[in-house]
Amino acid sequence: MKPENIHKIVKVLSRESPKWDVPIVTLVAETSKDPFKVLISTVLSLRTKDETTAVASRRLFKLADNPEDMLKLSEKQIIDAIYPVGFYKTKAKNIKSICTDLITKYDSKVPDDIDELLKFGGVGRKTANLVVTLGYNKPGICVDTHVHRISNRFGYIKTKTPDETEMVLRKKLPTEYWIDYNSLLVAFGQHLCRPISPKCSQCPVEKYCDRVGVGKSR
Repeated sequence: MKPENIHKIVKVLSRESPKWDVPIVTLVAETSKDPFKVLISTVLSLRTKDETTAVASRRLFKLADNPEDMLKLSEKQIIDAIYPVGFYKTKAKNIKSICTDLITKYDSKVPDDIDELLKFGGVGRKTANLVVTLGYNKPGICVDTHVHRISNRFGYIKTKTPDETEMVLRKKLPTEYWIDYNSLLVAFGQHLCRPISPKCSQCPVEKYCDRVGVGKSR
């Protein structure tokens, strides 16, 4: 695709996205305005479907919605609240560890810096970027499977890994789109631009897309 078409794509997806389900972490950010909840719900969302993450997050935050109260819960209580998210036992341990570090090292305040966030157990670049963008409304590029796949499918970039995608997008994607790019592409990917057999006949940005790697479509 022509690089300048990214402006048209973002404009169209921004117009169309209200018709689609909002990604759960975006919804948590919009409703709570709380970086802690964004951090924990993002940890829960890894390798887990949005609907499962939504239910698990609600159950957990009813029990505790800050680091101090979270540490009062036993690991089993957290496991029971978040099951059946993927790797729920590991995530329960990580949540306890994150809350301990938040209290002892950061005065219970979630850092707004990617490098600091990467020091927490269970926090990778995707999670760190999402906390910075959605929790603090600061520039960052969160690359999950949707952003990686669709950016390459458009023909906007040519990368092999999500980390490589983030670095290329940091150089190429206009800064004004950084915060919203993940939410737009996640909603788009869940609704239309599926990994297998995407709904190209219904796609509002099909004319700008190179359809790289697309064989069968609907």
